[in-house]
Amino acid sequence: MTSLLLASASPARLATLRSAGVDPQVIVSGVDEPAVVAHYGVTDAEDVCLVLAKAKAEDVAGHDDVAEDALVLGCDSVLAFDGQVLGKPSDAADATARWQAMRGRSGVLHTGHWLIDTRDSDAGGSGATIGGVASVTVHFADVSDAEIEAYVATGEPLLVAGAFTLDGLGGAFVRGVEGDPHAVVGVSLPLLRDLAREAGVRWTDLWAPRG
Repeated sequence: MTSLLLASASPARLATLRSAGVDPQVIVSGVDEPAVVAHYGVTDAEDVCLVLAKAKAEDVAGHDDVAEDALVLGCDSVLAFDGQVLGKPSDAADATARWQAMRGRSGVLHTGHWLIDTRDSDAGGSGATIGGVASVTVHFADVSDAEIEAYVATGEPLLVAGAFTLDGLGGAFVRGVEGDPHAVVGVSLPLLRDLAREAGVRWTDLWAPRG
C-alpha cells in the first residue's frame, strides 16, 4: 500500500478524494503564496497555480512527520477571467464585484497539481517530483444583484478561488463546465491518477482499506 498526503486545508479536496476511495493524511503547508509567485515571476494563470502547488508539496514533503510510504500532493486553483488571475476574494466587496462581472459570462478555472514521491528507493520509491494543470471552462449563470448579495452574505465565496463553488451553495449559479468537474472542486482525479502512475503507483493502491 502507498499512502497519499494532502498538502491542503481544502475540505472540498479532502471530500473529493475520500469519495473516490482515498483517505489521505492532511498537513497544511505554510507557504507565503504572494512571495512564491513573486519569486518565480510568473503571471499566466496556469503557471501561477502550478508553482504554488509545487511550493506547497515541497514544503510539506520536508516535514519530519511525513509517512515513509507517502506521495505528497500539493494543489492550487485560480480563475482566469478578463485577463486577470483570480484567487480568493479579499473581502465581501471584492466577491460582489467579481460576481457582477462574471454573471452571464465564462472563465477558465486552472488547478495545479504537484506530486512528490517521498518513498525510499528500497521500498519502490521513484523519487518523482511531477506536476500538471487541469483547466476547465466555467459558464456562470446570469444571477441577479439580490442573489449575489445573498450568496456573498453566506461567506462561501470568500473561501474559494474565483469566488464560487460547484459542490456547494454556488452550484446553482454555474450553468455548466467544459472539462473535468473534479478540477473545479479542487483536485482532478484523472490527472492525479496519471501523475501517480508516472510515479510508479497504481491508482487502486491508493484506495483506503474497506472494512
